[in-house]
Amino acid sequence: MNKLIHIALVGVALSQLHGCAAVAVGGAATGTAVALDRRTAGVFVGDQEIELRAMNRLREAIPENTGNISVTSYNRQVLLTGQVPDEPTRSRAAEVVKGVPDVRTVFNELGISGVTSFTARANDTTITGNVKARLLRDERVPGTKIKVVTESGVVYLMGLVTPAEAGIAADIARTSSGVTKVVTLFETID
Repeated sequence: MNKLIHIALVGVALSQLHGCAAVAVGGAATGTAVALDRRTAGVFVGDQEIELRAMNRLREAIPENTGNISVTSYNRQVLLTGQVPDEPTRSRAAEVVKGVPDVRTVFNELGISGVTSFTARANDTTITGNVKARLLRDERVPGTKIKVVTESGVVYLMGLVTPAEAGIAADIARTSSGVTKVVTLFETID
């Protein structure tokens, strides 16, 4: 808790300096996110860099198909979700992302299909919000430390959790409205 208060105070102090207040607020928000995470600050920032680099490389390698690809990195493990038109594009996307520095693993969950509708994407956003809210309300799991990604009703869970937390989180996601399947990509800790 002291760490969180310290980060909030730094954010307030930064906002009093001359310059862009948005940068100070953004920095404080990032600092708070790091404080609530089980990853080290370096890994947290590294995951953000991996996501940016992966998307840039995908845009260069397969520019006509990257609009439907999402990249999520957690503890240097990358989840690819979205849609691509064919298997060669799907395989190429995974190979491109594997070449990004510091990537340990790539989970290629890209579907071969047309672009999903706005309604389907909105439904996925609703499912993600519902699962995340349920995780945050349950004191048995560290909801702030679990990444939730939804694609076509399939919920992907990422994070550093104990085996017990992993089971509870999967059950919470599985029993959430609209979820068709749960894929756990957790790394377990003691």
